[in-house]
Amino acid sequence: MSDFRPSLAYLFINSMEEIKQLIGKELHDFEGKFAEAVKSHVPLLDRIMHYIVKRKGKQIRPMFVLLSARLFAESINENTYRAAALVELLHTATLVHDDVVDDSLERRGFFSINALWKNKIAVLVGDYLLSKGLLLSVTNKEFRSLEILSQAVKEMSEGELLQIEKTRKLDIKEDIYFEIIRRKTASLLASACAAGAWSTTADDHTTEQMRLFGEKVGVAFQIKDDLFDYGTANIGKPTGIDIREKKMTLPLIYTLQHASPEKRRKIINIVKNHNKDKERVNEVIAMVNESGGIEYTREKMFQYRDEALAILHTFPDNDIRKGLESLVRFTTDRKF
Repeated sequence: MSDFRPSLAYLFINSMEEIKQLIGKELHDFEGKFAEAVKSHVPLLDRIMHYIVKRKGKQIRPMFVLLSARLFAESINENTYRAAALVELLHTATLVHDDVVDDSLERRGFFSINALWKNKIAVLVGDYLLSKGLLLSVTNKEFRSLEILSQAVKEMSEGELLQIEKTRKLDIKEDIYFEIIRRKTASLLASACAAGAWSTTADDHTTEQMRLFGEKVGVAFQIKDDLFDYGTANIGKPTGIDIREKKMTLPLIYTLQHASPEKRRKIINIVKNHNKDKERVNEVIAMVNESGGIEYTREKMFQYRDEALAILHTFPDNDIRKGLESLVRFTTDRKF
């Protein structure tokens, strides 16, 4: 059971739009600065950048940067905007590269860059976005922000490679699963919160606390994504994708750990040899649901959420803190 009940304030700040209103001007200004930051004098590249900007996602990470900065200051500065832009540039670059690696033809319901312009151009676009982020920091001598984000990129790469290595053997244990998602997903959200806090405090202790806060939110965020793969709600993509890709996520790991030897062999056989068979995949999903794997995974998600909120509650209570709390709850309560 969660230790953190929604406060009265949370009941009034309970939608993404209401959260955005807290930093409406800052978010609007950021969007303009980000669009300017990705511009190129190469016509092809500029068309692709325009396509990316027009099809941006929920902008969760820039929001965490802006809110983390505002938590400690009445107003944000240009350092904050550049930190938010750096986070979004690196995040977008990794998405473009991920689509190439995964041979994915869609991103957020639209054609991916590699689907429209092929892999070679997509890889170069990802490289361009990375270089723009580096230049943005170096040109403005914001080396601490660059250090924070560079660490995240390193960890994301390590997490991805660790997952690939373990997926081949199907031997991921719970501790390795958490290490993978901490590196692969949570590290970027952690760096977003840290960079935001640093931009208005320049304080190492506060920055580290916000990094840890973001890391715990990021773990909860990824667990929520993993739960979608075993759900029945219509979230715009089919279930069972992780099984088809032989990804060992927490619901499946828990099920294997608590299954009889016979059932364990059956599940591993399906994941290894029949992961393209929809009926067999659905059979695994049913076994995961029956085993208590979903309930256990949800408990772990709420545990990380509550640990994040405990860190957040060490800072003074104000509207921005309430907004951050609502954004944290959005990551675990979201329907897509």
